[in-house]
Amino acid sequence: MAGETDIFNVFFREKPALLLLGLRSPKGEVYASSLAKEIDCTYSHVVKVIQQMQEAGLVTFKKQGRLKLLALTSRGQKVADFIQNIKGSL
Repeated sequence: MAGETDIFNVFFREKPALLLLGLRSPKGEVYASSLAKEIDCTYSHVVKVIQQMQEAGLVTFKKQGRLKLLALTSRGQKVADFIQNIKGSL
């Protein structure tokens, strides 16, 4: 029988889903580089996915000096909550 992670990956692309979940309950301020480390992904891939999520209205950037803080919009929070609920049900 497939494990929880295996079946979750059948329904969702793993890294983008984990990215949203990482933003759902951050442990402090979140940057693309810290998120890349957390989900074991390249920085460039995280930036690409984050840009797509921003265009979809799921994520916002807040410039802080040279760094960009990441946060979920209310819509992004709802999507992340749904993903977490589905993951928990599997």
